[in-house]
Amino acid sequence: MTDSKPFGTILTIDLDAIVENYTLLRGTFTGSDCASVVKANAYGLGVDKVVPALAAAGCTTFFVAHLNEGINLRRILPDAAIHILNGPTPGSESYFTENQLTPVLNSLFHIAAWKNFLSTQTFSETPPADIHLDSGMLRLGLPPNEVKTLAQKPGRLEGLRVDTLISHLACATELENPLNAQHLESFKAELNDLRITAPTKVSFCGSSAIFLGPDYHFDLARPGAALYGINPLSGRPNPMRQVLRLQSKILQVRDVDTPQTVGYGATHRITQSGKIATAAVGYADGFFRSLSNCGCGYIGDIRVPIVGRVSMDLITLDVTDVPDHLLHPGTLIDLIGPNYDLDAVAEDADTIGYEVLTALGSRYQRIYNGGNG
Repeated sequence: MTDSKPFGTILTIDLDAIVENYTLLRGTFTGSDCASVVKANAYGLGVDKVVPALAAAGCTTFFVAHLNEGINLRRILPDAAIHILNGPTPGSESYFTENQLTPVLNSLFHIAAWKNFLSTQTFSETPPADIHLDSGMLRLGLPPNEVKTLAQKPGRLEGLRVDTLISHLACATELENPLNAQHLESFKAELNDLRITAPTKVSFCGSSAIFLGPDYHFDLARPGAALYGINPLSGRPNPMRQVLRLQSKILQVRDVDTPQTVGYGATHRITQSGKIATAAVGYADGFFRSLSNCGCGYIGDIRVPIVGRVSMDLITLDVTDVPDHLLHPGTLIDLIGPNYDLDAVAEDADTIGYEVLTALGSRYQRIYNGGNG
């Protein structure tokens, strides 16, 4: 294990838990293949460590958002299928073919540009591309009028090798939300209009939609957040294993009493005698300022509330209830862990687990357990 002495905060990532989550999702999915979404540096956990573990578990298809993420991923995985969700920007098409990356074409403009690029090149086999149909998100993807244009003028697809037709749900975490069924019907209608046949695959569900049942599954799943321990089922028990633990060291403990105040802006006032610990983490590490006076940590099973403002490098916690023999410089405080998981932290920070993960800072010592760690 790497020496932790130079580090104030330690982030431990369980690669075996990520693999178990992938295995659970793949086993729940009734289609033929389950990809992994590893954009944003594998949701902040380290693509260079996470991806080899997933590949060793049998995952052969990966999705990222940006072209540069795909180029980096290709260096790690020479043989995997890698899809780029944001598609090609003008002039970037050759990077896709040089690195064997599959662009997701999100508009008629994308389709025309990709087709024009292919017409100027010579390939032994036509490079694949995906087509994204917008079934109700109003973000990327062909809107209904463009789908109708494509259906009426199928010649626009001549010369293209369509690998996967994809779409995405807006409210999949809410299993009872009627928009899920509406978006499914819209997607089916668009598929029927286009009549693009095999060997093209169809991909509709990310993490949460896997739990909506086989009607949503089609051929290829694209789970992301649930791989990393985020609950895919809003308001229900989390079926996923927790993947990470964030621990910060106590730097100093002091006795306090009324009428003292804590931190910038004096936002917390001491009302009775007690103890305050200062720990080595702050918003420069991606530890949200919104956790000021509302988040917490744990020393063992004892909850220690964050009091005062989260500052750039430090937080302060009320450790009055902690036995004195546990209160000394170097004691570890769980800030994300078994008693206070990722989704609980996100709720207290008034955000979502995705943002907590992708904000994880570069100053942490990162320890990888299991897999290829």
